[in-house]
Amino acid sequence: MSFHEVRLPARLAFGSTGGVERRTEIVTLASGYERRSTPWAQGRRRYLIGANLRSLDDMAALTEFFEARRGRLYGFRFRDFADFKSCAPGAVVSAADQVLGTGDGGRTRFDLVKRYGEGEDALERRVRKPVAGTVRVAVAGAELDAGGFAVDSATGEVTLAVAPPIGAVVTAGYEFDVPVRFDADRIEVTLESFDAGRMTAVPLIEVRV
Repeated sequence: MSFHEVRLPARLAFGSTGGVERRTEIVTLASGYERRSTPWAQGRRRYLIGANLRSLDDMAALTEFFEARRGRLYGFRFRDFADFKSCAPGAVVSAADQVLGTGDGGRTRFDLVKRYGEGEDALERRVRKPVAGTVRVAVAGAELDAGGFAVDSATGEVTLAVAPPIGAVVTAGYEFDVPVRFDADRIEVTLESFDAGRMTAVPLIEVRV
């Protein structure tokens, strides 16, 4: 996978816009009823960054980051400040935030997930880019210490040192990044004074990893 485990510096993302897109196919029948379906099981995030940058130093830093990724070639981490925790953005991460699964007496590996919505309508999103050092894990409500589990920050897989007993609920809390790439192969900068300029918004798009 062409992916660099590096995060876009936060100062270069301030003022960014973006969010989730979905693909819905709608067929309107002669009766006026609709048939709606989607080929996407998950939404895909898109962002625009750089439009609010005015410092030539910051624009140079974004250009350097763009060049290091070879434009659209390599993916990287991006913090979506509207959705970067297992809980609400203003809340404190807790080991009880998200349910990862239930023990069967032998299973030790669990994937980090985040659920959107409640009950049968909830959407489960795999979280593959957790932030190192932020993951907290609990089994049957009891939080594990750092030696009780390991996290692969490149895949979002949690490995427990001891398999949870049958029926024990495994939960976790964490911060995470979105895997993205640049969605353009060029950056445009306008010089407005000796120490200030203006940059055309640079698009980012989420990638599957």
